[in-house]
Amino acid sequence: MKKKIDSLGATFLQLQSPFYYSFSLGSYTMSLELYGAKGSSLLTLVKNLKVAIATAVYKPDLAVQISEDGSIKDVLLKKPDFELTEPNAIVKYLANDFTSDDLTRFEESQLYRALSLNKKEAVFTNDVQNIPLPDKVELCPSQIILFSALYPLYNGGAASSAFPTLQVPAWFSEFAKDPKVEAGVKHALSITKLKRVKATNTGARNFNQEHLVKSQADRIVPNSDERNILITSALPYVNNVPHLGNIVGSVLSADIYARYAKNRNYNAIYICGTDEYGTATETKALEDGVTPQQLCDKYHKIHKEVYDWFDIGFDYFGRTTTPLQTEIAQDIFTKLYKGGFLEEKTTEQLYCDHHHSFLADRFVEGTCPKCGYEDARGDQCDKCGQLLDPLELIEPRCKVDGTKPVVKPSTHIYLKLNDLEAPLKEWVDVSSEKGSWSKNSRTITNSWIKQGLEPRCITRDLKWGTPVPLAGYEEKVLYVWFDATIGYVSITANYFKNIEEADTENWQKWWKNPENVDLYQFMGKDNVPFHTVVFPASQIGTGDDWTKLHHLSTTEYLQYEGGKFSKSRGVGVFGNNAKETGVPASVWRYYLASNRPETSDAHFSWDDFVTKNNSELLANLGNFVNRIIKFAIAKYNGVLPEYNAQKHIPNYDTFVSEVNNLLTTYINNMEAVNLRKGLETAMLLSSRGNQFLQENKLDNSLYNDHPERADAVVVVALNLVYSVGAVFSPFMPETTSKINQMLNAPALSITDEFTLVLQPGHHIGKAQYLFTRIDEKKVDEWRKLYGGQQKK
Repeated sequence: MKKKIDSLGATFLQLQSPFYYSFSLGSYTMSLELYGAKGSSLLTLVKNLKVAIATAVYKPDLAVQISEDGSIKDVLLKKPDFELTEPNAIVKYLANDFTSDDLTRFEESQLYRALSLNKKEAVFTNDVQNIPLPDKVELCPSQIILFSALYPLYNGGAASSAFPTLQVPAWFSEFAKDPKVEAGVKHALSITKLKRVKATNTGARNFNQEHLVKSQADRIVPNSDERNILITSALPYVNNVPHLGNIVGSVLSADIYARYAKNRNYNAIYICGTDEYGTATETKALEDGVTPQQLCDKYHKIHKEVYDWFDIGFDYFGRTTTPLQTEIAQDIFTKLYKGGFLEEKTTEQLYCDHHHSFLADRFVEGTCPKCGYEDARGDQCDKCGQLLDPLELIEPRCKVDGTKPVVKPSTHIYLKLNDLEAPLKEWVDVSSEKGSWSKNSRTITNSWIKQGLEPRCITRDLKWGTPVPLAGYEEKVLYVWFDATIGYVSITANYFKNIEEADTENWQKWWKNPENVDLYQFMGKDNVPFHTVVFPASQIGTGDDWTKLHHLSTTEYLQYEGGKFSKSRGVGVFGNNAKETGVPASVWRYYLASNRPETSDAHFSWDDFVTKNNSELLANLGNFVNRIIKFAIAKYNGVLPEYNAQKHIPNYDTFVSEVNNLLTTYINNMEAVNLRKGLETAMLLSSRGNQFLQENKLDNSLYNDHPERADAVVVVALNLVYSVGAVFSPFMPETTSKINQMLNAPALSITDEFTLVLQPGHHIGKAQYLFTRIDEKKVDEWRKLYGGQQKK
């Protein structure tokens, strides 16, 4: 029931359902309604703008508030009272101006019909740019009506990015600046809850191409105008299945850096392969009752399968038993011989009378003279890491049959490291500093040089190996640690084999191009002297202009549950065991990288493994990605809306600055090959994403009550997911591929600064889970199943 009000002043009366406010003029009563019901349309917004602006202009003391009923009635005349509910009529009544012109007629016909479809596109199709707009701003009914109708399209003065050709008229911008208009707009927006119309997800894409990862050639060669990086990891022996310590110490670490380099669009290749010659292979073949070639074929396949499962992205995974290995190794040997850096020595060597053969280093076992370890090998002690001469061993025994060997003379070729010490030391001083070698690699190398280099034997009494290209040495082969490092070169040569350009020219573009190529090598610390002393000394001695080591990244040892990994004794978790758990390779890669023994020994723990999956991957990264992807699909049908992050997200500049600081820290660590720190920073970036969603309270209320802020948060968060996926790509490439599939976007390059690459109108894909929870009960099961026993 209505009560009459006697004046048009500030007095107002609230009536019952629907809520509206009335005032009287003489014997008439007029009600003003603002239509703010939940689920309102663009047309509702326009109506509210008209009433609110007209009230602010003509009757600023008149109180106008929300109505629960969003329905609109035609003008109703009742005598002696009359009631106005049609917005244009209200505007004219408040202005006391009932004239009509072309602008009003255009709005009441074409624009009104377009707005009733609740789509900005429909407004745009009415050729609004051709409307004969006013020359100057006047706060008159026709301009209030037209401004309000055009407001959804121009969005308060900023043309929609969905219509790049649409220009905001100068008249519209000027009209919006009037204080009374601003007050009316603010009031209308504060109470209007527009119905969010979901766009149709067609899979359309809209992103900035500039920041994507570039495609690579089938065969990668150095380019003079790019950063060229040659990456290798220690060539694994083919005498057993690699265990987790082997994997993280070499191939995985190298793969992480290689993937980082390629993501940053450096010109990089990653070369590796199986080390197949030498005593270890011949010994294992004797034990297994097969030929060395058969053994190599078997284990090369096993190694490749393990690395494929671990998602190791070699550009080429070769092997050392190739004609090119023989050709290149013999060429280096011959150049050293002609340069006077090789000498012949007859020395005493252990000989087995039982099977009538000289015993190469690894055919001999015994007690280490340095630390007393009873199972030291003839070339090195596994416990203290010291390099040994077989004759130094206490109580030596033949590895093949266990008999005690005797000492007999044997003639071999020695590399005169003493004659190469001066240029080698000069190179080490420069390269270790310029390339920022890891601390342990510097320490090990400097200890060798400090002791003074001595000639080192580079031939062996074996049948399985690269033949020595010297008369009288037909029954001997090159020592595996002289020969194996040359494998990097021959495997690169095989990478280019059988293509149109000359093979020699292509591999030499990498290996004899020190001005344009940086060589990065990854290995466990026990391999250091052969890569920082023997191999570079051999390169120097040839006189050729070799690409030599730039950065050396080495690891300490990864221990297993308080014990020690050992391929020969089958202790620890091996590559095939990891696959058998059913846990995805990405989780294994994450755990190993987060536990990488960079400065001290690390320990594998099943408890820690499960905790990292559940508490870090699932609860942090998985939660961030899943939460925003599902929200965007549920509320926006997966279509990125128009947004203004600077305007609608509080402290947006501070947020961007924090993200950029994390990106800088990440890049600095990855450039320095501090891989574990890089991964920690990537996880911090994901944590910042979760914090961002919490700070902005992204939920249904934000979506309904503060749509502009929700739009901005969604777009920014999805772009942060894209960036987070990029920084995790070196560590968990399969996880990043899933993220990119969900975002319906190609691989993103790791940018120096946070960039909103995904733009409004981009359509994301379907949601999928990145990780699943691991039941803690699996710990005891796995510990029992894989606790120190290698699967056959």
